[in-house]
Amino acid sequence: MSRRVTASLSGKAAIVGIAETDYLRGTEQSILQMVAGASMAAIKDAGLVPRDVDAIIPPPGYVAWDEIAAHVGMADVRYTACPQMGGASPTAGLVTAAAAIATGLAEVVLLTIGWNGYSALRPRPDARPNNRRFTAAFFDVVKNYYAPYGLRSPPFWYSLYLQRYARHYGVPAEAAGAVALACRRHAQLNAKALMRDRPLTMQEYLASPMIAEPLRKLDCCVETDCAAAVVMTSIERARDLPHVPVTLLGGAEGHPNRPDELVNRKDILDLGLDLAAPRAFAMAGVKPHDMDFLQVYDCFTYVVLLELEALGFAQRGGAGDFVKDGNIELGGRFPLNTHGGMMSQGHCWGMNHIVEATRQLRHAAGPAQVAGCKLGLVTGYGDLGDGSIAILGRDG
Repeated sequence: MSRRVTASLSGKAAIVGIAETDYLRGTEQSILQMVAGASMAAIKDAGLVPRDVDAIIPPPGYVAWDEIAAHVGMADVRYTACPQMGGASPTAGLVTAAAAIATGLAEVVLLTIGWNGYSALRPRPDARPNNRRFTAAFFDVVKNYYAPYGLRSPPFWYSLYLQRYARHYGVPAEAAGAVALACRRHAQLNAKALMRDRPLTMQEYLASPMIAEPLRKLDCCVETDCAAAVVMTSIERARDLPHVPVTLLGGAEGHPNRPDELVNRKDILDLGLDLAAPRAFAMAGVKPHDMDFLQVYDCFTYVVLLELEALGFAQRGGAGDFVKDGNIELGGRFPLNTHGGMMSQGHCWGMNHIVEATRQLRHAAGPAQVAGCKLGLVTGYGDLGDGSIAILGRDG
């Protein structure tokens, strides 16, 4: 029964509006100002006005839906929801929005996220207060079990299992470096990317300082102040709006066991994406190698390698061969993070990956365009293992 209900979401809803702010290291705007700006721009891009929007999926733990509605000027909000999966939340939100649309709970859904992830997370006198509320169980685990041992930031938390991955499977540093180089190369083509001063070489990557084995500085995503937003509606309504609809063909979320803790899992390398990806591909009726591009959540390069394996592009420990020889660069078989990703564009919790996937399928990605693309995927990743995936297609 649940399988039939889930499958009914395929092809029912489409992305019709997208927007993103600049990706900055230092902003005078509050989180709400950035989110409201991106939201207004996405609604305008969809050819709609704020009163057309009747549902909101807001950022987890930053600003409330009613704040967004009030500042954007929405008239009647019929539905709200907020996936609590860290960086997996925006992509999971696409499925939530599609379900609301398909079941008649909403007609037009705004999904948005933003944060001052650079300026507010530093103890500087001029830093704006950060409204982020660390109330999720994951952060309780960090505070109570990891922080007393000096593990106080994401590279240290992630190193607990990425070190095991790299050592147990003999993953060479050059494999992670290939991800960093591809993202930096693609960022050169994106006017909004933070790291577009020059390309990166493998020698520079390997020479970057070690933060927490196996993570070098250049294995870590950049911190930015930014926001992005997406608007979804039914496929029927989407066809009457200005842009080619970008349809949700398949999507799913998955959670490792235990979701919020590492050391008690049966296998700390099993990701939520291992569970979600097969369900999403089955819903969409396609295979991994049917994809024309991959927008993969890249908080750390080694996480990308694990996700590629979970998606079915390689066996466990084999992603190093998949990313070799330009395979994930523009011009290769599976261009990855064609906007520069979180590694080189900016950290917008993966919503920027959805924005880029939409641009690609609209055939509006400029010099980063994957020629003739019709299918692509976006992944989300959060809280040391939660995973989400959306398979998107160009309508018509």
